[in-house]
Amino acid sequence: KFWELDTDHDLLIDADDLARHNDHALSTKMIDRIFSGAVTRGRKVQKEGKISYADFVWFLISEEDKKTPTSIEYWFRCMDLDGDGALSMFELEYFYEEQCRRLDSMAIEALPFQDCLCQMLDLVKPRTEGKITLQDLKRCKLANVFFDTFFNIEKYLDHEQKEQISLLRDGDSGGPELSDWEKYAAEEYDILVAEETVGEPWEDGFEAELSPVEQKLSALRSPLAQRPFFEAPSPLGAVDLYEYACGDEDLEPL
Repeated sequence: KFWELDTDHDLLIDADDLARHNDHALSTKMIDRIFSGAVTRGRKVQKEGKISYADFVWFLISEEDKKTPTSIEYWFRCMDLDGDGALSMFELEYFYEEQCRRLDSMAIEALPFQDCLCQMLDLVKPRTEGKITLQDLKRCKLANVFFDTFFNIEKYLDHEQKEQISLLRDGDSGGPELSDWEKYAAEEYDILVAEETVGEPWEDGFEAELSPVEQKLSALRSPLAQRPFFEAPSPLGAVDLYEYACGDEDLEPL
């Protein structure tokens, strides 16, 4: 992922490079916050307006799994504009405004901020009225939905397509479940395998054995739509086995 964004391959990426991540899913306001030094290290890198590979790794892990304590801290620091340790309604509206503009450009009616705010407060259930603290978000089982609502347009739309009851079921499920990062890694592995096997014929007509990660994911993927990357091989019954029955000695000389 980093190599795709780092077009000049100097092991540093700027705001324009990061904006291309995941097809411009992140808002420009959030990208500006990432490059403001709120979550990056190294004064020299910050002065040049670039982030290093190590900073990108922290970003990617935090972006793909917003439920872990470290990821929650990462995005909380980005959204806490004044650094007072709490997210005010002003800060939430600041980020949500850009989401509304992007939805309008896609001809999608955006939810008014007050309605969105009511939903988010019901979701997080902050202990102090009028502000959301880091501990409030760490107690919330759907912190990823909260963050995506304010700065990731693609994931916000994905959440909107799910029914609220489904979200609550996912958050309250007590059984074994893959983390968002494990799901992301498995999906990227699928894409990589699909890209490498494009144009390569199946040798024996049987499907390739699933990796251990994919086997675990497939058991939990029933409610998720899986995109086909290539057509399934032809069934063995469609092959004319008689064609392969004769040996070389049965061939007529040219």
